[in-house]
Amino acid sequence: MNPSASTARLAPERDRTSDAALVSGTGRAALLKLDNISKVFGGVKALQAVKFEVMPGEVLCLAGENGCGKSTLIKVISGVYQPEPDAVMLMDGQSIEGLDPAKARELGIQVIWQDLALFPEMTVAENIAFEQNLGPRPRLVNYRQMKIAARRILERLGVDIDLNRSVRSLSIAQRQVVAIARALVAEARLVFMDEPTASLSHAETEALLKIVRRLSADGIAVVFVSHRLAEVLDVCTRVTVLRDGQFVGTFPTAGMTQTRLTELMTGRTFDYAVRTTDLSAAPVVLQVEGLSRRGEYDSLSFSVKRGEILGVTGRLGAGRTELALSLFGMTRPDAGVITLDGKPLSLRGNRDAIRAGIAYVSEDRLQLGLVQQQSIGDNTVAAVLDDLLDAAHLIAPGKRDDLIRGWIGKLAVKIGTPDDAVSTLSGGNQQRIVLAKWLATNPKLLILDSPTVGVDVGARAGIFAIIHTLAEQGMAILLISDEIPEVYFNADRILHMRNGRFVAQYVPGATTIEQIERDIHA
Repeated sequence: MNPSASTARLAPERDRTSDAALVSGTGRAALLKLDNISKVFGGVKALQAVKFEVMPGEVLCLAGENGCGKSTLIKVISGVYQPEPDAVMLMDGQSIEGLDPAKARELGIQVIWQDLALFPEMTVAENIAFEQNLGPRPRLVNYRQMKIAARRILERLGVDIDLNRSVRSLSIAQRQVVAIARALVAEARLVFMDEPTASLSHAETEALLKIVRRLSADGIAVVFVSHRLAEVLDVCTRVTVLRDGQFVGTFPTAGMTQTRLTELMTGRTFDYAVRTTDLSAAPVVLQVEGLSRRGEYDSLSFSVKRGEILGVTGRLGAGRTELALSLFGMTRPDAGVITLDGKPLSLRGNRDAIRAGIAYVSEDRLQLGLVQQQSIGDNTVAAVLDDLLDAAHLIAPGKRDDLIRGWIGKLAVKIGTPDDAVSTLSGGNQQRIVLAKWLATNPKLLILDSPTVGVDVGARAGIFAIIHTLAEQGMAILLISDEIPEVYFNADRILHMRNGRFVAQYVPGATTIEQIERDIHA
């Protein structure tokens, strides 16, 4: 089950080695072994006596909530940060001293960060073979050899991508493959993947996990960082858990449940229960009849009541996001009727949708939900600037500041100051700012498209607690997600979308989650 329910409580501390912590189960020598790894920034202990071990060819998960120290540990291992004195770092049983990024690469340690760090205007071949052309002196680039090396690596991964295409033109999934290929050209022995599936569909995720298994079979160790616990338990043999900068333990994934792993990561247990809201007398807020858009969706009819959370799920290409974009006025349907509070809508754009009382939280928070370079405050008020104007048609500072403080307080966003860039926030807090931006418009209908992408398990619970509260206050909510447990434990009804049509409706509790998963992945 996915830890997306809204309630949590402190769990009693267990013996941290009671779940077979620190077992490799192989009897082989570790590829990389660390002990007593600590890192302090300005008096703040980011890591405290952390242990870490990965075996050759192993797929290991590094798990923990945002801010637990995962990125700091990876930067220590990749030579970006130096650990505090008395740290022990061994590679192939040999002590590592004076580690820096160049030496880490020489040892075969590669990190694929979430932003991938590719060159968008360069070709696939140029990105893959980039490091081969680095050196102390300028030299001519051998494009023929570059393409040969890139093609050889892609064939090794079982992937076919046009080597002459610019990276900018690739999908996120294809860019992930290019980043992996670049690591292999550099003769990687240990690859860290930071949230590699955060922006991928179910089908794209399966393809990536197939590549990860192929790397493992070739003897390359992979350390997988992901908030999607189901895929962690599927692809990894062990999981190392950090909490608040401290080592909780390393555990075999065999027999591990998402619930238990969530408890280890957060120190809390989560209560899972389906919603049992009585909506029999609730008025209909959104009514959709016969909505169609050629090539995207066809003959869709449904309704959302006041205080209802309606879930929509399905596989890649089902048409869920396309439907959301039409409801928000971003695209125009070819046929059908949209009614809000009994009044037919003709949306010429998203401004019409906002004025009508519709808000849309996009699945792409980084590109469409927020302006990363702007401040937390500016992002919060971005959708309601007209409401903040004074008599001179200038933004009234007092009204602006009151609105920002109000929503940051209501949604319990953890920030430094409202003037900080929104990019300084964790994924969970960024998502709360996106919610604040749209809730400030006082919507009647809130459309949430994959609202927890890139958000850790503890933050997910907080976000869904907010969503439940909004529903209890009477807001109609359309929850779109390809994570079935997410809709199962947070929606009153679930619509299954396939190839642009609704093919089934489920009521959580009356139908098992296993049945819904079988239907969707059939």
